[in-house]
Amino acid sequence: MKSLGQIRHDWTSAEIKAIMNQPFNDLMFQAHTVHRMNFEPNEVQISTLVNIKSGGCAEDCSYCSQSSRYDTGLEKQKMMAVQEVLDKAMQAKAKGATRLCMGAAWRNPNKKDFPVVLEMVKVVRDLGMETCMTLGMLDDDQVAALKEAGLDYYNHNLDTSEAYYSKVITTRSFQDRLDTIDKVQKSGINVCSGGIIGMGEQHKDRVELLRTFANMDNHPGSVPINLLVPVEGTPLADMKGQTDAFEFIRVIATARVLMPQSYVRLSAGRMELNEQAQAWCFFAGANSIFYGDKLLTTDNPEADSDVQLFKKLGLNMQAQSKAHIEEESA
Repeated sequence: MKSLGQIRHDWTSAEIKAIMNQPFNDLMFQAHTVHRMNFEPNEVQISTLVNIKSGGCAEDCSYCSQSSRYDTGLEKQKMMAVQEVLDKAMQAKAKGATRLCMGAAWRNPNKKDFPVVLEMVKVVRDLGMETCMTLGMLDDDQVAALKEAGLDYYNHNLDTSEAYYSKVITTRSFQDRLDTIDKVQKSGINVCSGGIIGMGEQHKDRVELLRTFANMDNHPGSVPINLLVPVEGTPLADMKGQTDAFEFIRVIATARVLMPQSYVRLSAGRMELNEQAQAWCFFAGANSIFYGDKLLTTDNPEADSDVQLFKKLGLNMQAQSKAHIEEESA
């Protein structure tokens, strides 16, 4: 492949489809080659996700247990205190996490709680950890305030292709999401943005989702690839088993080829993947995971099981956050 490992922003759908659909061994070889060009091949970045405010979201995302529109049995909870987040950050760091991702179930941040969010960023970053927030849509002033507070990453997933998007979410547009990502990137904050596989989308939608990321002026610093975890009470509750493991691995590998220097995160849905499938994902270029037993409201493999898998595969946890390394070298 002539452009293997080259940073590009002009991918065509046909090119991406050809990469994703080639013989599995060829795709694995290409993805792993690109991975070795840009990263330590046996090192995985560890993130921990903390739900700083759960439930009661006004959005109608069809997969989400936190939407106020669906009866999923999830109780709305108030905003966490800064000290509680700090305690969780310290626990996560002690277990090897270098990034704390904090999520609030909001359409957009409210004025009352936003100063608390900024304080959370500051105290977590003071621990030497990278910080990531997902708060919904942002205005220019909020982006500027997060930047000043030292936020390293802002998570804002596209979820699926533009063509399929309205079948999953109707309360905000695909362009709304792109606009927020654009604001964040222009501010100098790293973007974390990915998608969910297995919501009834077609193969072409997965191609188009990756094309959107790969053709951004700046590739997202982190690209989480999620396998749908169907939640009882949501419109997608009956979608279990829509995607086989090999198709999921192909998406991971294609993301690595298209975005050579981005972290590709193996995210929600790992409980549905056996150890062998996860091993293929790591070989294909996934080099980041969420670590701990919960991803907001859905189950995740317990930390001990990840440690055991890492031992079997000879993988190591990334020792320091990138942000901390950059500060030490400054």
